[in-house]
Amino acid sequence: MKQQRFETFNQQVADRFHAIELNDDASPLALSWSNWGFGIEPLEVSVKRLAVAKIKWIELHGNHYGANLGYRPQETSRILADHGVACSGICGMFSAENDLSSPSGVVRQRAVDYLHRTLDFAAEIKAHYILVVPGAVGRPKAYDASEFERSVDTVRLVADRFSALKIKAAIEPIRCAETSFCHTITDAQNYLKAVNHPGIGHINGDVYHMQSEESHIGLAILQAGEQLANLHLADSNRCALGDGAMDLDTLIRALYTIGFNRPGCFCTPEPLGPGGDPYPAMHGKPDTALLDALVHTSAQYFREREAVVRAEHAALCHDSTIA
Repeated sequence: MKQQRFETFNQQVADRFHAIELNDDASPLALSWSNWGFGIEPLEVSVKRLAVAKIKWIELHGNHYGANLGYRPQETSRILADHGVACSGICGMFSAENDLSSPSGVVRQRAVDYLHRTLDFAAEIKAHYILVVPGAVGRPKAYDASEFERSVDTVRLVADRFSALKIKAAIEPIRCAETSFCHTITDAQNYLKAVNHPGIGHINGDVYHMQSEESHIGLAILQAGEQLANLHLADSNRCALGDGAMDLDTLIRALYTIGFNRPGCFCTPEPLGPGGDPYPAMHGKPDTALLDALVHTSAQYFREREAVVRAEHAALCHDSTIA
């Protein structure tokens, strides 16, 4: 029977995956977790939850909205160390109030100041990346025809600091229902090319947005290649991994194909739940039992599917050696 088109794309990813060398002792993919969906829960509670689920990395909410706000570096470092968890990166938050592409210079300055505060914090806790959105999330209508250029010019103002601190700026494409531009991996690559600075050179993928904007998520991961620093994960319904119809095996194959199991690259579940607006949860009171189950289910399923994919690769290599 003739394959459906997505199945032919799946096969392209599988063929490339099976062509790579992958020893039994190769490092697994680094599993992190984005905590901004945990709401106002104390950080120590969140970190302990991840440690219990054997998740060794956390992507922290970029909550340094002002000089007196946000996580304190020394306290954060202590909490992470106490539970054997390290910081993968910072989930930068960009709204209409700190929009890199705004026609208002006051707003763009807020975005620059926000990034400087976030960089200060990231450097102290040894984060690998900061997620950067070129235009405000929650503003799908364009200001004008110049927002791309304004965003590029504004992010250049902090590019030298990203380089100096050796922290990756990971540009995140967001679906068109939430942002006015930069929706795909291709868009993010065009943005990076326009910025043309070594300090702004990476991409943060998000499978929720990629479902809407990419023809095939696995092929988009291959296209991103070594520019991909982090991949936000959720199932097709934006719930726990394994609770929807997401083809996680194909994503894992694509990630191994681009060498995403190297140090400094992270797979970061961010299952924010179905619906159009998850952001109220950012400042809401969490359901601890629900979050415990969400983390445990996702981590267990991810490692289970990763083991299946690696065993598949080993079996095929063994068969080809015998042949």
